[in-house]
Amino acid sequence: MGLNLRKAEQEKFMITHLVFWKLKDENKEENAPQIKERLEALAGKIPGLLEVTVGRNFNGGEYDLALVSRFESIDALHAYDQHPEHQKVRAFVRSVIEKRAAVDF
Repeated sequence: MGLNLRKAEQEKFMITHLVFWKLKDENKEENAPQIKERLEALAGKIPGLLEVTVGRNFNGGEYDLALVSRFESIDALHAYDQHPEHQKVRAFVRSVIEKRAAVDF
């Protein structure tokens, strides 16, 4: 399968959404657990969000935190992106990070 899946084919597959963040040094130790708590609290609040886990990187490297989330479909991922509860968490996260990377598959 390539990147050009037709919409009907995309809806058949569970989607995994990975996000990595490098936190600003200021208040890093306080902000990391807040991000984890706020994102994991979205479980059960957003339709189509099947699983959400946030963990601290203990292996060194460029990023401090990672999110692994799974969705029923690509439509569910798009709905999550626009959901008001996610938007609130996103605003906080953006205020405390330096850098972000994401992969969806």
